[in-house]
Amino acid sequence: MRFTQSERLVFTGDSVTASGRDREDPMSLGEGYVRMIAEALPASATVVNTGLDGNRARDLEARWTADVLGLAPSVVTVLIGINDTWRRYDRGLLSPVPEFEACLDRLLTGTLAPAPGERRGAPRLFVMTPFLLPVGPGQQTWYEDLAPRTEAVVRTATAHGATVVRTDLALSRAAGVHGAAALAPDGVHPSPLGHRVIAEAWLAAAEAAGTDGAAGIGQDRE
Repeated sequence: MRFTQSERLVFTGDSVTASGRDREDPMSLGEGYVRMIAEALPASATVVNTGLDGNRARDLEARWTADVLGLAPSVVTVLIGINDTWRRYDRGLLSPVPEFEACLDRLLTGTLAPAPGERRGAPRLFVMTPFLLPVGPGQQTWYEDLAPRTEAVVRTATAHGATVVRTDLALSRAAGVHGAAALAPDGVHPSPLGHRVIAEAWLAAAEAAGTDGAAGIGQDRE
């Protein structure tokens, strides 16, 4: 698929996606991986960021119709899950993996279902895996919750024919070179280098999936 003027790519999720976007400006892309991807795509493609700080899967579901489907996207990318894990350890708020998986399944199923009277095809789905780069005391134990949640993301995305972007693996490999703190100082929120790794993982997955028209990061937009 070549990105053209008619393409609308919507990225959504939590603060990793939002990355400081101005919520009063619907075209604000934030300063993270979404902006980097937009800068690497042909200028004719429209990119929208609806990430929202602190979101868990249930929060994202509550605004999915307005913040994703209502934008008539041709490509939808979702990154969610780390807050479902984090809130267990810092606030005691549980998000059982089966419930999380069922929620993600509903989101993807609803996205692929044609709207009444809608003639355009279903959006292409990209699902990014949540990640953690332990740097703080006790963060290593979060994998007890995050590992099965990541498996659920991959399983659900695959079942819906989505392109899976293994951000967790890309960041883990990069951490072996640069160190975890250089990529995510608090283990969760990426640095500019961490965001670049995420953007490159998305672009590589898009190319592998046949979505040509994506230039490399740092190249001029067409």
